[in-house]
Amino acid sequence: MNNNNRKKDALQYHAMGRPGKIAVVPTKPHSSQRDLSLAYSPGVAEPCLAIAENSEDAYKYTAKGNLVAVISNGTAVLGLGDIGAQAGKPVMEGKGLLFKIFADIDVFDIELDTKNVDEFVNIVKALEPTFGGINLEDIKAPECFEIERRLKAEMNIPVMHDDQHGTAIISGAALINACELQGKNISEVKIVVNGAGAAAISCTAMYVAVGASKENIVMLDSKGVIRTDREGLDATKAEWATDRDIHTLEDAVKNSDVFIGLSKADVLTAEMLKSMAPKPIVLAMANPNPEIAYELAVETRDDLIMGTGRSDFPNQVNNVLGFPYIFRGALDVRATAINEAMKIAAVKAIAELAKQPVPEEVNIAYNVNNIRFGADYVIPKPTDPRLITEVSIAVAKAAIESGVARKVIEDWDAYREELHKRLGKEDRLIRNLTAKAKNSPKRVVFAEADNYKSLRAAQIVKEEGIAFPILLGNEQKIKGLIEEYAFELDGVEIIDPLAETKSERFEKYADHLYSKRQRRGINKLDSRKLMTNRNYFAASMVEFGDADTLISGLTRNYASTIRPALQVIGAKPGSRVAGMYIMMTSRGPLFFGDTTVNENPNAQELAEISVLLDAAVKRFNVKPRLAMLSYSNFGSNDGAISDKVRDAVKILHKEHPEIVADGEVQANFALNSEMLADNFPFSTLNGAPANTLVFPNLESGNIAYKLLQSVGNAEAVGPILLGMNKPVHVLQLDSSVREIVNMVTIAVVDAIEHQAMNK
Repeated sequence: MNNNNRKKDALQYHAMGRPGKIAVVPTKPHSSQRDLSLAYSPGVAEPCLAIAENSEDAYKYTAKGNLVAVISNGTAVLGLGDIGAQAGKPVMEGKGLLFKIFADIDVFDIELDTKNVDEFVNIVKALEPTFGGINLEDIKAPECFEIERRLKAEMNIPVMHDDQHGTAIISGAALINACELQGKNISEVKIVVNGAGAAAISCTAMYVAVGASKENIVMLDSKGVIRTDREGLDATKAEWATDRDIHTLEDAVKNSDVFIGLSKADVLTAEMLKSMAPKPIVLAMANPNPEIAYELAVETRDDLIMGTGRSDFPNQVNNVLGFPYIFRGALDVRATAINEAMKIAAVKAIAELAKQPVPEEVNIAYNVNNIRFGADYVIPKPTDPRLITEVSIAVAKAAIESGVARKVIEDWDAYREELHKRLGKEDRLIRNLTAKAKNSPKRVVFAEADNYKSLRAAQIVKEEGIAFPILLGNEQKIKGLIEEYAFELDGVEIIDPLAETKSERFEKYADHLYSKRQRRGINKLDSRKLMTNRNYFAASMVEFGDADTLISGLTRNYASTIRPALQVIGAKPGSRVAGMYIMMTSRGPLFFGDTTVNENPNAQELAEISVLLDAAVKRFNVKPRLAMLSYSNFGSNDGAISDKVRDAVKILHKEHPEIVADGEVQANFALNSEMLADNFPFSTLNGAPANTLVFPNLESGNIAYKLLQSVGNAEAVGPILLGMNKPVHVLQLDSSVREIVNMVTIAVVDAIEHQAMNK
């Protein structure tokens, strides 16, 4: 290979995707000696020389353009105060996770063991070649103001102290919308800001920037109203001092329109709230408990709009609505700063988004039929999938228009599509299911509760409010495990079927099983013996409404786990039973079926399985596109399997024309819409890749999902049992705790929908 070709290959290699060191799995080829020679010596010299000649090429050949540093000295950590740089590290790591899952931004967290402003600034400045942006975090006031001011002035990449500006941006959007709903002009409202730290100062400045009048604002710190006659005021507080004859919070809130709380719990009393003007607005953002309890506030004033920092009440002022997308937009135009225009653009985008019709997946996530702009919804929900596009695009446009962008986006539709693709839908899918489950948790029987992983999962779903666990098994063994591992499962019901044999409930369950199976070889003695089996007992609890759903299969094979549910509960009338897996891939979720139940379905049965899959995928708020798989493409080969799949497609097209399905088709064509369109332009699947794969038999489906799970780095959620008369879900043998929690979440959502359909 000549030198020119080697140079070209090396540059192409380093411009490809993101570097492997940032991703969990390397994203560039690395399997051959040639790959390694391009990644490192001698090939790596070429991008080095290119960057030396033009520093902007760092964005082309390295991870710089998608890499943010979250930097803190641990002097103002959450509600914990000055706990030191190392103790604050978990918060910084958590912030990095949010950057990644909400905006696909890679993060290094950096904890600096210094309280000296000069040292802090000099260290961060020296890191500039590594990062595309700097997120300052948990630095106490007033030092945080000076640190941010200097870094913004002296660095050529975007810098933002999120504790200041994140809260300001989100609460600013909430204030704009709340004023509109209350029929008040933001330029005329009287605002009380209780708190004078970094967030309070920045929030107040933002309110003025979006239209509030400075003379209508009163700020308080721990000493009371900040007045012009107070001695020793620092410059940041002095800017907001008043000369009015008011001294206490009680004085300040009287006849005020807006209360902004960035202080501590329970400082705003019911009497103070009553003294506010008609149609007041309260943003009580102290965490974990607001300045006035939500329940007390809404009981005190029925004309109130209220927001808090908590997720369990309406109008959560959550910084995650802002910082991931602000940095996303800034990075994507290679901004040299995050300026006021960009922050105001984010405020307006967030405020405007709340006024738009809410996607159904958000309604589903919060178990509400129709979330809409109003007193309980003045800012978007964190799970809203539109945030990454609307806020990032607004910020990117503002950066370009204000002259701080080094890259100009010309095709905004293409950029919007790029943002959509950055996050696989599986992230939102599980988050939305979890939110829906939390809104209406159900009773879930853990049929194998004498197992560490079952109990750990039970504790998690209990703590997170996803489900109310019911533990089945030997009570002494379960309690022993709870004590050994210090599980917090106080108040959770424990049932031992072996200890229930003389109970009225046991007799009822056994009689029911006998009545259903007496003509299938089971006598009364058999039914009593079977009912001591936890899977039979759990299924009976669901059948009789003593529980809403069950989870089992962790320690038993699939057949022995599903048999009791089929015998006690059975399939829906007129339906068959099938199994589905959700494969969480880098390109989004793929739905596989049948992977667990029907060994070798005929054409009619395959069509029925497809109908079940179509309905199931829709319940996840995904529009199903079914590929009926085979080794053949649209008649290219004849044989028992391809003929069967072809016939199943004919049945579907005739009996269910509303279902988007086609085949027989090979898997690679089903998943590559361009290749499919080029070769089979007549296919009804053209336009987008298939997302639901229907396998011709159990063998192929089972092999496919296990291969993808093992070597394709896909997370498998399932098996999800379809077609049962009541919600039952069976785990993979030896599932992880995470997989159990995911399955419990799906089981709860299944139970919610089952109850809704049977009201």
